[in-house]
Amino acid sequence: MPNGDIALVQRAKQGDAEAFARLAAKYKDRIYNYVARLCGDAPDAEDLTQEVFIRAFVAMRRFRGTATFQTWLYKIATNMALDMLRKRRRAGPPALPLDAPIETGDSSVPRELADTVPEPHEAVARRELQLEVQQAISALSQKLRVVIVLFDIQGLSYEEIAEVLGVPLGTVKSRLFNARMALRQRLTRYVEQ
Repeated sequence: MPNGDIALVQRAKQGDAEAFARLAAKYKDRIYNYVARLCGDAPDAEDLTQEVFIRAFVAMRRFRGTATFQTWLYKIATNMALDMLRKRRRAGPPALPLDAPIETGDSSVPRELADTVPEPHEAVARRELQLEVQQAISALSQKLRVVIVLFDIQGLSYEEIAEVLGVPLGTVKSRLFNARMALRQRLTRYVEQ
């Protein structure tokens, strides 16, 4: 655990809200980016990030320190994100017609769709690649998606991922290999360029 984290964690475990706020400020962007990549929805990721830190604050006295504070947060975030994805899958996709008016309380206004202005060729190609990569990551099974996001995007080590997921180190390496192969196959036309 980084030296600055040790003192803050100890103070937070004793109920120091200021110390916990400093820890939350340090890790909130990492947790947000992680859950946003898992969930694929910015408003859900914002809500989920807040819930992760609320849950961590409530459970702070039970934090044993056998893992780093960061790893512990990722474990909480992983569990909460996977729960959300399971609930979302059971609920099915929401249907919203594009021409439905927006309700404003006592009246409604017509929905206006933004006019998209074509961008230069390179910007379009870059955005297309970003979308393809995000779709390819979203198409992975949850087990593979979590590992690829934790390792390649969030920068956690194999050991930290194994601890977050509660699986053996070999399982992490295997899932990471399988995730990369699946991404490579799906993104073949971009890999070859």
